[in-house]
This record gives sequence, structure tokens and C-alpha cells, in this order.
Amino acid sequence: MARSVHKTILITDVDESSREQLREVFEPAGFRTLLAGSGEEALHLSSQHEVHVAVFDMYLPRLSGLETVELARKTRGLWIPTILVTSQHSDRLLSLALKARVQCVLNKPVDKPLAIRTVNRILEKFYR
Repeated sequence: MARSVHKTILITDVDESSREQLREVFEPAGFRTLLAGSGEEALHLSSQHEVHVAVFDMYLPRLSGLETVELARKTRGLWIPTILVTSQHSDRLLSLALKARVQCVLNKPVDKPLAIRTVNRILEKFYR
């Protein structure tokens, strides 16, 4: 299994308490975290730091989580394995996420053990 030590997760959510809750899930498991409150801030952080997995809330101001993923890929050639989180899960959203090559869509509130397992699976797949 890929080791979490020294792996960085970018957490992007407009809600500060949601960002902090996810930080409290991942840091005790040995991950570094970067926190962003918008898609634009996430793009800036990902250009300044090595990011192994990105966790985006779907509904961000100005740029949605999916728009941020697509913009990073198109304008910067940046591809980061991505988890989308949402409180408004739908078949249409799943279809859009698959089209954008998002690795996983998780429901809010995020189940802590599931989040850790999901990130570890992604790390194993992409960073062997």
C-alpha cells in the first residue's frame, strides 16, 4: 500500500469548518494538507506545491470543483487525482465527474474511514 507520509492532499471547500474537518481526518493519518477556499486559490496552491490528491467541494464560488479540475488540466497541463465531495449527489453529477476523470465522488458529510480508504486506494493506483 502507498504510504501516506509526505503525501499532500489539497482540500478545497468554501466552508472553513468543512476544510478543517477534512484536515482533521487526513493529518492524523500522516498526510500533509493544503487548504483552499476557492477554485482560484486551489489553482494557485497546486502551482506552488506538489499535490498528490485533490479534494474539491463541487459547489465553490465562481469556479465549481469540476470547473477547477478541468481548468487546471487545460491551462496548466496539471493532472492531479481528484475526489469530488457534494451534499447534492445526483446521476448527472456522477456523469459529469466521470467525464472529467474524477476518481471518486463522496457524499457530505464525508465518512472518515471511507475518505482515508479512498485516498489510500488512489495513492496505490497512481503513485506505486
